[in-house]
Amino acid sequence: MPTYEHILYENKGPVALITLNRPERLNAWTAKMELEFIDAINAASLDPEVGCIVITGAGRGFCAGADISGWDRGIKQGAPPAPRSRMIYEGGSPEVPITLQRAKPTICAVNGVSVGVGLTMTLSCDIRIASTAARFSARFVKVGLTPECGSTRYLPAVAGIANALFMTLTGRIIDADEALRRNIVDRLVEPDELMPEVMKLAEEIAANPREAIWAAKRMIHQNAVEQDLRRVVTLECYSIRERQTEPDHKEAVQAFMEKRPPVFNQRG
Repeated sequence: MPTYEHILYENKGPVALITLNRPERLNAWTAKMELEFIDAINAASLDPEVGCIVITGAGRGFCAGADISGWDRGIKQGAPPAPRSRMIYEGGSPEVPITLQRAKPTICAVNGVSVGVGLTMTLSCDIRIASTAARFSARFVKVGLTPECGSTRYLPAVAGIANALFMTLTGRIIDADEALRRNIVDRLVEPDELMPEVMKLAEEIAANPREAIWAAKRMIHQNAVEQDLRRVVTLECYSIRERQTEPDHKEAVQAFMEKRPPVFNQRG
């Protein structure tokens, strides 16, 4: 793996752990962090030993949103603020949700403040588990902007339209309990239990047949917005036929016949 400056990447057995690593700025999002994050997600998805990806933040914050230092220079000069990266200039971190949608299963361990892009990027992940100390806000309206990072699709899908509108139109900061009630996170745990619980779940997912879980994730994301039911069931049938040719399916059948637990993801 390359050496990153704004994130950490670690292999924990079958789990890739990606940590946003600017704790002195509550992991505020930068152009470099964005590009490193995308590179790390892609690297984890290409690694045959990885079955699940966990994303968290260093220190007491998950991500406090965009690092807006320097934006005032552009305003004073009568121009828009300098884009955080080429991708953001093209339309609000478009590659982040697309990369997460295509990635192997992802779990967000939200350990602290989760604001702006620090919230919206979690919505593209598959599971969100938060510390009871976490706080959340889609604060875009508070800086005269509109939501980004695919959140106008994912926030209503995850939390429902009413909760999406509440978060978007108020820009309010809410605590972890309210985030759970509004379906923004799936589960809350005490701060010292967060990473052990998340890693346990990630290992459970990674122990399943990796090609099957990755294909199942991709189909859920694709078919959730597919209007043509014929296309949905056709893609399902195609995927099942493909999985039936793979070693893990054969191992599952053989283990059933032999009345033993299957051993998936064997190499060689």
